[in-house]
Amino acid sequence: MIRTASIILIAAAVGSLSSCSGQQLSPWHTERLSEEFVADNDDVQSFSDYLALEERVFAELQEKVYSQVPTGPEYGLVRYSAGSAADPQAYDTDWNRTFEFSHDAPRGGVLLLHGMSDSPYSLHTIGETLAEQGYWVIGLRAPGHGTAPSGLKYVKPADLTAATRLAMAHLSEAVGDQPLHIIGYSTGASLALGFALDAAEGTVAPMPASLVLVSPAIRVHAAASLASFKRGASSVPGLSGMAWLSVMPEFDPYKYNSFATNAADVVHQLTRAVDRRIAARSENDPPLPPILALKSTVDATVTTAAIVDNLLSLLTPKRHELVLFDINRYAAKASLLTENPAPLTDRLLGDDSLSFALTVVMNRDNQTRDVVARHKEAYSGVVTDLELAGLAWPNDVFSLSHVALPFAPDDALYGSDPPANDNTLHLGDIPLRGERDMNRISGEWLLRMRYNPFYEVLESRVLEWLESAN
Repeated sequence: MIRTASIILIAAAVGSLSSCSGQQLSPWHTERLSEEFVADNDDVQSFSDYLALEERVFAELQEKVYSQVPTGPEYGLVRYSAGSAADPQAYDTDWNRTFEFSHDAPRGGVLLLHGMSDSPYSLHTIGETLAEQGYWVIGLRAPGHGTAPSGLKYVKPADLTAATRLAMAHLSEAVGDQPLHIIGYSTGASLALGFALDAAEGTVAPMPASLVLVSPAIRVHAAASLASFKRGASSVPGLSGMAWLSVMPEFDPYKYNSFATNAADVVHQLTRAVDRRIAARSENDPPLPPILALKSTVDATVTTAAIVDNLLSLLTPKRHELVLFDINRYAAKASLLTENPAPLTDRLLGDDSLSFALTVVMNRDNQTRDVVARHKEAYSGVVTDLELAGLAWPNDVFSLSHVALPFAPDDALYGSDPPANDNTLHLGDIPLRGERDMNRISGEWLLRMRYNPFYEVLESRVLEWLESAN
């Protein structure tokens, strides 16, 4: 048995090595930014200290990375080439940095936590809307993010947790007795749950009034458990390529395309810890805040079953809700799908034993692209159709994805249509066709849905959720 397991690990190692060791690494893969925040940095005791350190790490990024990258037309889509179309410094706002929207008399505070390899940009749209509604909003740049992919080689779960606590302490002081909420996207959802669990145990304060979890990283793919082995093996001479799960051109101004093995290990550690703590809770423990979870029924990172069985079903009944964005059943033919979510969706809608409310955004029927929101309350089998006037699946879209939910169709970078300015980078829909293996961008990357045609459903439900918890 041990020998068989060893063969499997070696095979995985060889596969990783062959896929990444031949890739040419650039300064943004190799340079370590020493000014990045770490949990045991005694000089950072407040959120202001965190922001001051953030200024220094971006100055270090300029010195160690930007200064090594040439400029000119041939570097027009290189993120770290100054002045390129992908250079975030060329935009009016560099959304890679922590942002804060303050109010003289806030109605509450909201902390936004992005996902692994992302940046505060991923939640900036909902953040701006919340600010307009009177909330004091912080979009936190997590350590290791928004700068260079090399940061993902060194970040630790404790760093992400410590930064979250600093931001929540600052937000609590800023809004006084007003309620605090956390919106976590992907890995940010695990951090939000971790903070709420800590608050329930009395190790941090205050307890959030509610949580909103967008594409929450709960029980990620089992293959993530190999990341720890591969990360350790990367220190062996000749195996440095194992430090990376993927090495891609960096042309996205607000998200890393390359992904370090350590990052997968960190996600695995965070999700495993939350999963274990949720499962260990008893009826005598203080309840967690009301949770609104929003997810695509098809998701390459997290299954719907994990959200249902390993999170919502284990929490206090009648306090939580799951919003699912179904596949386009008009366009997606079951015979062509590797996995059809329809049976699970139908089972959930017909299950009167669910302890949480359920809303499914789906085709009105299989003969139309028009969608409705089918809703039922906890412990109910009664399903009500809520009209979504004017909303329908785009012609060429068969599903959403793990990364699509927080981005509106009019998002300048990831939306459905390119901006009017031809010089503005647009990654939402790149219609490239040609021979295989000719493009440095993988077909999987090009296929993945990057915006949410039903973003207004997400936004309105989030606003209602926070209002009800205030």
